[in-house]
Amino acid sequence: MDFKLDLIETKVEFFEAADLKSLEAQIERAIEINKALMLDVHAVSHQVAANPRTEKLQYSAVVHFKIKR
Repeated sequence: MDFKLDLIETKVEFFEAADLKSLEAQIERAIEINKALMLDVHAVSHQVAANPRTEKLQYSAVVHFKIKR
């Protein structure tokens, strides 16, 4: 029986929230979880869009994690 361990080398996660504070909290939680997988933040991209129906802002972010080397 062979036992293999494969490391996750790269991972991309998407987040969205109704306010910036909630978005930051989601990202911070994801960073802590991914530290256990030995992944660091490689890049973060974010944007804000206006919802024409509700006239409120919608915040979104993409976080790219890569393995620590």
